[in-house]
Amino acid sequence: MEIGAFEAKNTLGNLLDRVEKGEEIVITRRGKPVARLAPIRSEHDVAKARAAVEAIKEMRKGHSLGGLKIKDLINEGRR
Repeated sequence: MEIGAFEAKNTLGNLLDRVEKGEEIVITRRGKPVARLAPIRSEHDVAKARAAVEAIKEMRKGHSLGGLKIKDLINEGRR
């Protein structure tokens, strides 16, 4: 949907209701697009998270604690 800036100013509450329901609205000035009202996507990007996990797994390959135990390192850090 496209709407002029003047009308958008006068109907902002209604526009926000529509955006909240998932609609994107382009605001124009003299017929040219200048802004976009769009819903904020708060869902987690599962694909991006999985890619990050895989990258961490790749980075840790070839690295070890050299026989040390994580619990011992944690305890050492608390002293």
